[in-house]
Amino acid sequence: MTVARDLMTPDPTCVKEYQTLVDAARMMRDLDVGALPICGNDDRLKGMLTDRDIVVKCLAEGGDPSTATAGSLAEGKPVTIGADDDIREALEVMQQYQVRRLPVIDGHDLVGIISQADVARELSAAATGETVAEISEA
Repeated sequence: MTVARDLMTPDPTCVKEYQTLVDAARMMRDLDVGALPICGNDDRLKGMLTDRDIVVKCLAEGGDPSTATAGSLAEGKPVTIGADDDIREALEVMQQYQVRRLPVIDGHDLVGIISQADVARELSAAATGETVAEISEA
């Protein structure tokens, strides 16, 4: 059985909830990623932040990314999957919640992220196509 841990990109870098959106954008640039997990001082996952969030929820609204924090854009309880959960369950969660990046937790610790790219690299074309189609539905 393939589990989430088998497909995930391990050891994700978090942006702290108190860091500014400018800090987050620089981290994304330096890491060459389009999203970062938002973690609290306790290193627990508080949400996910995308480059699109910064543009749409801050810049387009007239916000100041040098004062707005990553935590200010964390909304609700983050959607996650357990590290030892079957990969089929992870795909179902990605489809159900239409998320392109799924944080993987082990207990309360963030241990990885499963992205559409991870799915495409590891699974069949049919599984990848179905997942991408379901995630992209509006």
